[in-house]
Amino acid sequence: MTRFLPLLTASLIALTAPMALPQAAIARGNPFAARIIINDYAVTEWEFQQRLLFMQLLRAPGDLEKAALDALVDDRLRMMEAKRYKVTVKPDQLRKGMEEFAARANLSADQLLEELAKAGVEAETFRDFVMAGLVWREIMQGKFASSAKVTENDIDRAIEGETRKMALTVSVAELIIPAPPGEEEQALALARRISREVKTEGGFASAVANYSAAASRDRGGRLDPMPLANLPAQISSVILPLAPGQVSAPVQIPGGVALFQLRAISEGRPDSGKPVEVEYARLTLPAGDPLMARIMTQAQTCKDIYGMAPGLPADQFQIQTQTMAAVPQDTGLALARMDQGEMVLRDRGTAQEMLMLCARRPASEEPIDRDAVRNRLVNAKVDRMATQYLARLKADAIIRTP
Repeated sequence: MTRFLPLLTASLIALTAPMALPQAAIARGNPFAARIIINDYAVTEWEFQQRLLFMQLLRAPGDLEKAALDALVDDRLRMMEAKRYKVTVKPDQLRKGMEEFAARANLSADQLLEELAKAGVEAETFRDFVMAGLVWREIMQGKFASSAKVTENDIDRAIEGETRKMALTVSVAELIIPAPPGEEEQALALARRISREVKTEGGFASAVANYSAAASRDRGGRLDPMPLANLPAQISSVILPLAPGQVSAPVQIPGGVALFQLRAISEGRPDSGKPVEVEYARLTLPAGDPLMARIMTQAQTCKDIYGMAPGLPADQFQIQTQTMAAVPQDTGLALARMDQGEMVLRDRGTAQEMLMLCARRPASEEPIDRDAVRNRLVNAKVDRMATQYLARLKADAIIRTP
């Protein structure tokens, strides 16, 4: 269900007149004949044509006939799992789901149904689409939510990552390995091998020439430099930890598997308009004090220092939060090069000063909602597990054309 949500807001208002179906679809015979059969459950020609038209209205990209059939296969598998786990959707839940979907285009469910009807999409098609998404979400939450653990450090890294993404420009190369139905595992295995073995730009370019189906193949996979924030979160999250020259872990995408090699990364001013604030620890001790060496080797977070150096006065140890504009220039330069949890030791004549970056985040008048960040991270983990689970269901299913 979530696959098409981002497309809705931008394009649903285009529902002003019925759109023409491909001639191949119009020419087919009995609309109630089976188009494809999944574990003895049929998808009819009528269902296929309806989903195809629905996706046209949402301006879905790519090969729409293939995408529509793939989506219907996925929905059949989702509904089979709902039957196996005895998961049902009550009328009020279905209505709420339809309202939520329609609200993305600033419409009510009834208004959306009216617009869809004008274009030839039956209400049943929309209801079935929403229902498959609702039952799947409930099943996946039940199966995976308890194992999708998110720590406080995960939340800190996500907050810092959002801040750093605003300031980073990356140059990357891509390699898109096609994964037709039934060949997903082979494509994933090939991607893992390339990710593991390729260590140079030349090696990646050679792999692109041999295996990539992307339009960038003739350029060795190279893409124009872009802000990291412009990339989908799933992709930016695998690029951000890379050093120049490193190849990402495989990223599964519809119809393929993607790899990315980081060529270069540069940091500039954040473009969000919001200042960045840092939380950092400053510890000052006499030169040669063994406590400093112990803290430098053992402290993992700023809070650890409290327990290792109790009772120090504020002029020797403090943790403070400031916008970067308010941080002293030399301290700000040191913090700018640090990641969360990193430390640097600076000589202060007869004393030594240790700086540790506790956190970096967008400055806000309102406190950051850590529960919201936690929920977003949990949902992302559940989504990844659900994608893998659905791929296994599809690999085990008997899918045939009559």
